[in-house]
Amino acid sequence: QLQLVESGGGLVQPGGSLRLSCAASGFTLDYYAIGWFRQAPGKEREGVSCISSSDGSTYYADSVKGRFTISRDNAKNTVYLQMNSLKPEDTAVYYCAASGFLGLHPGLFGSWGQGTQVTVSS
Repeated sequence: QLQLVESGGGLVQPGGSLRLSCAASGFTLDYYAIGWFRQAPGKEREGVSCISSSDGSTYYADSVKGRFTISRDNAKNTVYLQMNSLKPEDTAVYYCAASGFLGLHPGLFGSWGQGTQVTVSS
């Protein structure tokens, strides 16, 4: 069974940092593009970042460019999202998912994790 598990969320003050992890079980991440998405209350799920399976190409939403960095460690079967300079508007449940395609549209992705809450507040 393909499963992704997110971790690393929490409460952080504006300007702070968090690193989210997306660990895979039941399959090898090497062959999939992995995306990070978020959903705030009352809003649609939106793509945040994704990383390719092959050459490490990355995409970022404009709202997080220069602040978030996605990376993967295939040896650990894990993808990370380093989030710096966090803002209150980054508050959301963050999910990771897998795809055979590279992009930021949630419809391209499957095997969704259960999500991890990120709250940015003073």
